[in-house]
Amino acid sequence: MEPRIIQAPKRCGCANPTQKCEEMARTIKPAKVNPDAMLVFDVRREADFAASDEIIPGAMWKNPDKIDAWIGALPRTLDVVIYCVRGGSVSSNVVDRLQAAGVKARFIEGGLEAYKAAGGKVARK
Repeated sequence: MEPRIIQAPKRCGCANPTQKCEEMARTIKPAKVNPDAMLVFDVRREADFAASDEIIPGAMWKNPDKIDAWIGALPRTLDVVIYCVRGGSVSSNVVDRLQAAGVKARFIEGGLEAYKAAGGKVARK
């Protein structure tokens, strides 16, 4: 009997090697973010979120340290964009978890700071 090859799940969440699916991009350029047409989540750490008075309009804050509590409620059919302060390890780790769960998630390259530098509008929280 030949050993069965088990394929790791793709970033899109599918584990079936016969399914045709594209690898989900991990990032989105700051200038391409349109908060009016996307589901946007702020995943800055609690202290960073509390220290700032800015947020992308329409974004909802989700505590990255409590991802297990909210990951199941995210839609699997909509594109989700997340951001942290600078688009580093927080966003990267959250996107990995979301994509592994089948969420179509990307993070803003350079985070909130790059979004603002690209002319993105922010609101007061």
